[in-house]
Amino acid sequence: MGRGARRPELRLPPLEPWAGDGLEPDGDYDGLEFADADLAGQDAAGARFMDCALRGCAVDGTKLRHARVLDTALTGPRGVGTDLSEATLRDVELTDPRLGGTQLHGAVLERVVVRGGKIDYLNLRMARLRDVVFESCVLVEPDFGGARLERVEFVDCALKGADFTGATLKDVDLRGAAPLEIARGLDRLSGAVIGTGQLLDLAPVLAAALGIRVE
Repeated sequence: MGRGARRPELRLPPLEPWAGDGLEPDGDYDGLEFADADLAGQDAAGARFMDCALRGCAVDGTKLRHARVLDTALTGPRGVGTDLSEATLRDVELTDPRLGGTQLHGAVLERVVVRGGKIDYLNLRMARLRDVVFESCVLVEPDFGGARLERVEFVDCALKGADFTGATLKDVDLRGAAPLEIARGLDRLSGAVIGTGQLLDLAPVLAAALGIRVE
């Protein structure tokens, strides 16, 4: 392994409560706290969130395409179908999410930590991840197809049915993933490190992928 992932170091300023009626496309949100806000179905495509805290917010179907989320803490978001495609997340802490079908295809994630919670069917196709840590969380069928991962760590994290088809990995640490279940893209794991026990667990799938018959 090369250098480990750099984690975000958030130091949020004193925050003002968000008092808006709804999010707006291309909106500018700076130094705000969104507490238990119902953001479901709202359109904030192209918006910028900087030095913000979102706590316990509902994000079912929230449209955040091309949004920029910078120096921001997201705690306990819940929802299905949140659209963050082609968004930028930099210096972000995501804690205890309960999300399903989150769209992050084509997104850029840099210095992001996902801690706790569960995300089902996370779409990271063609995304770029650099200095990203998945810690103590459950990822069910995440899709990294065509993505570029550099200095990405999985720490005490369940990785179930992951798809790495066409992905490019550099300094990716999978040793903390338990279980480590890779449905597709085993041939793309060059640039990753796994443990001896994980190699034994993956042996039947690797053998099948290489056309080796084990008797």
